[in-house]
Amino acid sequence: MIRLATDIGGTFTDLALDRDGDLLTGKLLTTLDRPEEAVLDGARDLLARAGVAPGEVDLVIHGTTLATNAIIERKGARTAFVSTSGFTDMIDIGHENRFEQYDLMITRPRPLVPRPLRFGLRERIDVEGNVITALCDEALEDLAEFLASTRPQSLAVCLLHSYANAAHERAVARFVRERFPEISVSLSCDISPLAGEYERASTTCANAYVRPIVVDYFVRMEKRLRAMGIDAPVLIVMSEGGLASIETACEAPVRLVESGPAGGASLAVSVAHAFGIDKLLSFDMGGTTAKVCIVDDFVPQYDAWFEVDRTYRFQKGSGLPLRIPVVDLVEIGAGGGSIGHVDAMGQIEVGPHSAGSEPGPAAYGFGGDRPTVTDANLVLGKLDPQRFAGGRIVLDQARAEAALAAVFAEPLGLEPAQAASALAEVVDENMANAARMHAIEQGKDISEYTMVAFGGGGPLHAARIAQKIGIGHVIVPPNAGVGSAVGFLAAPIAYTIRRTSYLMLDDVEPHKVAAELDGIVAAASGHTGRFAATAEPDIEWKALMRYAGQGHHIEVPFEYPFARDDFRTWMTDLFEAEYLRQFGRVLPHLPIEIVGWVHRNALSLSDPATMWNGRRAPSAKSVETAPARAYDLAEADYVAADRFERETLDAGWRGAGPAYVTEEQTTTVVPAGFACETDERGFIHLRMST
Repeated sequence: MIRLATDIGGTFTDLALDRDGDLLTGKLLTTLDRPEEAVLDGARDLLARAGVAPGEVDLVIHGTTLATNAIIERKGARTAFVSTSGFTDMIDIGHENRFEQYDLMITRPRPLVPRPLRFGLRERIDVEGNVITALCDEALEDLAEFLASTRPQSLAVCLLHSYANAAHERAVARFVRERFPEISVSLSCDISPLAGEYERASTTCANAYVRPIVVDYFVRMEKRLRAMGIDAPVLIVMSEGGLASIETACEAPVRLVESGPAGGASLAVSVAHAFGIDKLLSFDMGGTTAKVCIVDDFVPQYDAWFEVDRTYRFQKGSGLPLRIPVVDLVEIGAGGGSIGHVDAMGQIEVGPHSAGSEPGPAAYGFGGDRPTVTDANLVLGKLDPQRFAGGRIVLDQARAEAALAAVFAEPLGLEPAQAASALAEVVDENMANAARMHAIEQGKDISEYTMVAFGGGGPLHAARIAQKIGIGHVIVPPNAGVGSAVGFLAAPIAYTIRRTSYLMLDDVEPHKVAAELDGIVAAASGHTGRFAATAEPDIEWKALMRYAGQGHHIEVPFEYPFARDDFRTWMTDLFEAEYLRQFGRVLPHLPIEIVGWVHRNALSLSDPATMWNGRRAPSAKSVETAPARAYDLAEADYVAADRFERETLDAGWRGAGPAYVTEEQTTTVVPAGFACETDERGFIHLRMST
């Protein structure tokens, strides 16, 4: 089977071609105006190098940052918002809590839909789904007049309590599609059928905001692939780490927001299986951002919501909340293109702004003149200027030094090498702190973990970050520079549904629960059913449960279908066991409430546990080495180092820092105090030796 995986990032587009277990990879600068161009150029190059005709490709897997970038850059469609009359300002109001308690001038996240494009609809449904104010023709005609005057491209509809009764939302959709067929319509009952009107509205607005441009992009890309001769199915990587059809992705493009990073989590899971490591820290650093994810017992952490476009120092609560299933990771603006500057306090700061691929770091010579992490790494000796991005870009050290001097020489009195070292230390400390805080939030001891490093910048910074957070073992997989694209090849076809349903456990009628769960199964099968013949499904069910009166719930795994008369007792036992595990106690005799259901249907195209089986390190005649230099932080000067070509290292090769292991898409930095070894499958292992 021949599979092509493509990952469009903010700076680079990564590709991986899998031909019955043999991998060929590539990396190109992202073409920001028309992202599909880099995908097509890279695909042509890989297929030519592999001697594969376009028609021989069996499957295309695609991940993209298009939805994320549209939200962050506010370059989505002209979107209108319809809510119950009196509630259109909920997307401004948000929550009463403040993400920065002591800042009197706090700025809340800016909604995607401005007030002139919001419409209050006369209707009302209560929390139990009962109609209080019916939706009448006059209200719909008022809506038609509003749409005719504002001319939106897309419409987000979020009416109160539509998760309990979606009749009014669906009536609005039928009316708008009949009268204004050119308007794209997103309903909260489809996109986020969960209680909590602010998050539901924010998610629906985001979906409507990006849907026209995502649909246009996918139509354009699929058409170009067909014209190129690739007739294979195209699957899209979703934020939860699963694959979905283009049709599913076009219905809910908001679920693409963490598309690329989810592939990194899949790669980390495959590495965990390969080495039997039950505690793994995934570190993915690209050109724009760095991502950290915890993998416990061969499963990445998942969450039910995500914040995009955090505006206040990447602080929790300062972004737009999205209620979507997502791999739980922390993401910071620290990539190879992240720009360094001096703040008002005279301190060096890095990011969150990035030079991207246009104009890129100063060393690219494309017009960028601001110092970036890549410029610092070049000046410090970590990068081979002739081998960057597979030799497609020749780095200019003089430009990098000039950019560093222009920003840091006058205010701080630093030479270019000193400035580069300081910039690298700041970005490493930022990433180490992000990893440390993420582990603390999860209640984990990060020093017990092994790190797997990938992405174009991951292996460059991994060892230093490991030193800072107390991790003694770092693994760099083969083709690490395009790790997320490789991870796509291990991802399953999957779809997750989360739905609110308020039920007191003592009053539950099992047959009604079964009918509701059957409806959820049917909805999920609509997204995965066409692939059912490819693999045995992996089904997960969880009940969202709490003691009545609590403001939070826990997820309780259970099996369905259930054939038992003691449903209430059974669910009580499951809930109390999980509550005891999480909190160390139960509250007997208190009534228990079910507040919702979670269903995940997954079909594995490949087994992550066997992804690396049979792979062998290349057999090389001799190790290629070249002299290099490394900037020693303690000496504040350059010292001698060795530079090795990864493809020339046999299994069992050992080395010690300071050294560099160079490959097409990245470089692994081995600092002083670290030992380096390659294994029989081509993985690099870094271990602290002192």
